[in-house]
Amino acid sequence: MTAISDTAAAERKGLLRFLTCGSVDDGKSTLIGRLLYDTQLVLEDQLVALERDSRKHGTTGEDLDLALLVDGLQAEREQGITIDVAYRFFATPRRSFIVADTPGHEQYTRNMATGASNSQAAVILVDARKGVLTQTRRHSYICALLGIKHVVLAVNKIDLVEFSGERFHRIVADYLAFAAPLQFDSVGSIPLSARFGDNVIRRSERMGWYEGPTLIEQLESLEVGEELEHKPLRFPVQWVNRPNLDFRGFAGTVASGVVRPGDRLVVAASGRESAVQRIVTADGDLPEARAGDAITLTLRDEVDVARGDVLAHADARPEVVDQFAAEVLWMIEEPMLPGRSYLMRIGTRYVPARVTSLKHKTDVNTLEHIAAKTLGLNEIGLCNLSTTSPVVLDPYAENRATGAFVLIDRFTNATAGAGMIRFGLRRATNIHRQALLIDKAARTRLNGHRPAVLWFTGLSGSGKSTVANIVERELHALGVHTYMLDGDNVRHGLNRDLGFTDADRVENIRRVGEVARLFVDSGAIVLCSFISPFRAERRMVRELLEAGEFIEVFLDTPLDECKRRDPKGLYARALEGKIKNFTGIDSPYEPPEHAEVVLTPSPLGPQEEAQRVLEALRERQIIA
Repeated sequence: MTAISDTAAAERKGLLRFLTCGSVDDGKSTLIGRLLYDTQLVLEDQLVALERDSRKHGTTGEDLDLALLVDGLQAEREQGITIDVAYRFFATPRRSFIVADTPGHEQYTRNMATGASNSQAAVILVDARKGVLTQTRRHSYICALLGIKHVVLAVNKIDLVEFSGERFHRIVADYLAFAAPLQFDSVGSIPLSARFGDNVIRRSERMGWYEGPTLIEQLESLEVGEELEHKPLRFPVQWVNRPNLDFRGFAGTVASGVVRPGDRLVVAASGRESAVQRIVTADGDLPEARAGDAITLTLRDEVDVARGDVLAHADARPEVVDQFAAEVLWMIEEPMLPGRSYLMRIGTRYVPARVTSLKHKTDVNTLEHIAAKTLGLNEIGLCNLSTTSPVVLDPYAENRATGAFVLIDRFTNATAGAGMIRFGLRRATNIHRQALLIDKAARTRLNGHRPAVLWFTGLSGSGKSTVANIVERELHALGVHTYMLDGDNVRHGLNRDLGFTDADRVENIRRVGEVARLFVDSGAIVLCSFISPFRAERRMVRELLEAGEFIEVFLDTPLDECKRRDPKGLYARALEGKIKNFTGIDSPYEPPEHAEVVLTPSPLGPQEEAQRVLEALRERQIIA
C-alpha cells in the first residue's frame, strides 16, 4: 500500500472524520500510530525520531512505541498518557481520513468532547483484559449526545488474552446491551492488536474464528454523507466589513446550506429581510458559497446587521428564543449552580445566561435519570436555560452549528460546560409586556431623587444590617423613598423554601435581585443587606440595573472581629458543627474586588460608617 502525498486528491475520494476514544491505556494513540505506520505516512526523519524516543520513553520493550507518533507534547511522552487532542491525516486508495486521538483520563473529558464535536464516526477502544469500563460508557454517551451515528467497537490488546474469541464476544455483548438506548445507526465490532497490527489494516492469521472486516475496511465502508450543504442556510456574522464608505459587507463562514446572489435572506433575530447582492472573497466574487466557505456577503438593502447575528433564508428560519432545554456536559471542578450567571457563546455571539433548572442528570453506567440540584465535573444533565436576550438556535439533532454552545465562567474565563440544545421553550407565548403609562423616569421626578440599590455585603457579624438600618433612618428623615430587604427577613417569606447550600444561596440572591429591580423601577432607594458570598451573584444583580444604580457597600470586618461580636451566636454553633455551610467557617466568602464603598470598623461606631454611605450617595447625585 503506497502513501498518498496529495491531500486534496485523497479528499476527493471521500473524507471521513473520526475519533478514537475509550478508557485510559486502551491503546488509542498506539492504534493511530499503527494506521500511520502501515499506510506508509511516517517519513524517514520521523522514523529515526520514533526509534530514539521509543528507547527513551517507550513502553514496548525493543519494539517501536507507535503511540509516540501521536503524543506530541513532552508531558504526554514523559507520562505515557494523552492529554490534548491530536489530529492526524492518513489515506488509503479508497478514502482519506482525519482522525482525532482523544484523552482517556476522566479529567480530560472536555478534550474528548472537543474531538467528538467535529467527528462523523467514533472508534471506541476497549482493553480485552478489562472489558467495558465507566469511561467507555461515558465516551459512548457523549458521542451519542454530539450526534455521532456510527461506532466501531475495537476490542484491543486481544493478544494479551490469547486471541480469545469467547472473551471478545462477551465484551461485545456487554457493550451492545449498554449502547442499545443510544440509537447509533451502526455498531461494528472488531478484535485487534494495535501493537502488532492484527486486524488493523492486515487480516490476522491468529484469529481464525473472526470473519469480519479489518478496522480500515470497516472505516472505508461507512456511509457518512456530507449533510451540511443540504441543511437550511445558517450564516453567523463574525465581522461587519466596512473598509470605506462605499462598501459594507458581512464576513463569516457558512455554517450550513448554500447561498447564491439574489437569494432572499432574513436577519433571524430582527426579522428584517433583504437579498444577496454579492458573495465576496479575496479571490473574487463567487456564484455560490457552501457550508465551510469563508466569505463576505453584501446585501441590496441597508439592513441593521451586527456581529453575532445569523442570516438565513427567509423561508427556512431558525428559532429565536430566550429559553431552551439542553444537555449540558460540565467541565470544571466548581459545580454548576442553577441561577448563577454564566457567559454563553453560541455561534459568534456572547450573551449572559443562567441555568434555571436541572431536570435530571444521567448515570453514564446505566443511562438512568437521577434527580439532582447541581452538576459536578464530567457529569451530564438535562437543563433548562435562560438568556438575557433572545438567541438564534436550532435543535442540535438538526444542526450542530446552531445547536451547540459553551458556558464560560465569568470570572476565570474557563470553559465551564458544553451544551447541545434539545428544543426551544415557548412557555410565555401568551404573555406580553404591558405598556405602562407611568415609567421610572416619571416616578423619579415625583420622588425628587434618583433610584438605586445599596447592596451591603460582608460576613455575618460585620455590621451590614446595623449600618443599613441607620442609613435608611437618615434617608427617611430627608424625605427619601426607601425600602429595606434584609437577608433574615426575606427567608421568612419570599425565600422560606431555600436552604444554605451553594445552589440555594445563588437562588436566594437571584430572587432578591429581581425584587430590588422592581423597587428601583418604582423610583425608590432599596437597601439590601445580605452576606451574598459569591461575586457572580452580586455581579448578576448589578447587571439587572442601569449604570450607576448599583452601589456595592463592603463591610470589610475581619473574621476574628465577626467571631468576637457573634450577635446571634452563629459562629459558636458553626464551630461546634451544629450549622453546616456557614460562610467564613466551612463555606467561602468572595470579597468584592471593586466595591463603590468599603467600610472598615470605625472607632466612632456604625453611625460614622453610615455617614460615609450617605456621602457616597451625595457624590453620585442620587440624593441632594
